[in-house]
Formats: sequence, structure tokens, C-alpha cells
Amino acid sequence: MAARDLQERIKKLIVDRRLPPGAPLPTEPELMEHLGASRNSVREALKALQAMGIVEIRHGFGTYVGPMSLAPMIEGLAFRTVAGHYRGEDSLLQLLELREAVETGLVSRLAGRLPESDLVELDALVTRMEQEAADGADLAETDRAFHATLYRGLDNVLLSEVLEAFWDAFHRVRRDLLEGPQDPRVTWRQHREILDAVGSGDSLRAEEAIRDHFGHVRARLSPAGAPESPEHHPRHNQRV
Repeated sequence: MAARDLQERIKKLIVDRRLPPGAPLPTEPELMEHLGASRNSVREALKALQAMGIVEIRHGFGTYVGPMSLAPMIEGLAFRTVAGHYRGEDSLLQLLELREAVETGLVSRLAGRLPESDLVELDALVTRMEQEAADGADLAETDRAFHATLYRGLDNVLLSEVLEAFWDAFHRVRRDLLEGPQDPRVTWRQHREILDAVGSGDSLRAEEAIRDHFGHVRARLSPAGAPESPEHHPRHNQRV
């Protein structure tokens, strides 16, 4: 039996039995019997599925349904972005444009529709950004919390996870591939404008605020074409 077919049958077993994340899978001998496969074949299939986050192998305890997170997607996006950059491609720009396209298309749906509790939480985050900017602190985590809270209003868990994956991949590599740090005062003002636009119910203004936010990031992207070789890059050993 081909390795891919074996993986698909294990995935089908999880679906058919409606097993949630954290639920135990049948034991190795049970899987061998159910799948009609050898021990080595079953183990290799489980290892491949573990790399995808579909199963979790706990040595000495058994195999369980994995968290099914988008972590492999994040790793792939981050690596592809860096590898493409050092081949002279505009890979970071492409990832940024992907984020911008998704967020611009979504923010208009939120304008005037967020509950007061979310608006209060977003306002507190922007106020924190203002203080962090005044202190010269890194705004990255507050920035992340702002976007996560903003799109939480769409009540779409998968969408939230995809946006988080884009954010993670971009921010893992941005410090290596951006020309320099953005003025934190600009960052918090842009987020204040996004919040004001969404709170006022002006969808066109909200879209423009998102475009302006991404436009400032785009202006700081390192030019592609002949980037420095990663072997000589001062941060080439940094995890991406």
C-alpha cells in the first residue's frame, strides 16, 4: 500500500469516528489490523501525519488526534518567503499583498457592526500602542492583538487562524528583510484611524485606512533583485 494512501485512510478513520483533537487513536496493532499494513508502514504514516499536525505521537502513551493547527502552513510560508527573497524574488512583498488583500476585503464588513465591548477592547489596545510608542517599545504584540480582536467580530474561527498564520509568517521574517523599523508613532496613529473608521461605520474609510497601513510597510521592503547571500547575512542563523 502506498504511503500516501495509508495516510489518507488514517485521516478517514479520524473523520469517520468524529474524533476531536486530543482523542486517542487505535493502538498500533489495531491500526495494523484495520489498515492491513505492516508496523513500519503504519509508523511512517503516523510520523508524516504528525509533521502536518494531524496526529500527535506521545512516546510511551500512544497516538492522539493532533491540534490540527496551521503551524505547518506558517513554517512553509516563512521558509518560502526567505528562500524566495534570497533568489531575488519579491516574496515578502507577495506575502504582504496577500495579507492586504484579505484584510481590505474583510474590514468593510466590520464597519459599524462591531459590538461595543470589542470597540472598547480595541480602543484600549490602541491606547497601549500610544504609550508603547512614547516609550520606544516594540509594538508587534499589541499590533497582533489589535488585528486578532478586530477580525474576531466576523465569528469565523478558520478565518482567524488563517490571518494569524499570515501574521506569524510575515513577522518571523520581517526583521531580516525590511529596511528599518517603522516609526512606532506612525503605527499607533494608523491603528487609531482604522478603529475610528470601523467605529464610525464608514466602510470606504476603513478600507483606505487598511491600505494606508500596509502602504507604509510596503515602502520599507528591501528591494529584491540581488539580495545578500544568506550565508553572509548577519541573521542567517535566526529561526524564520
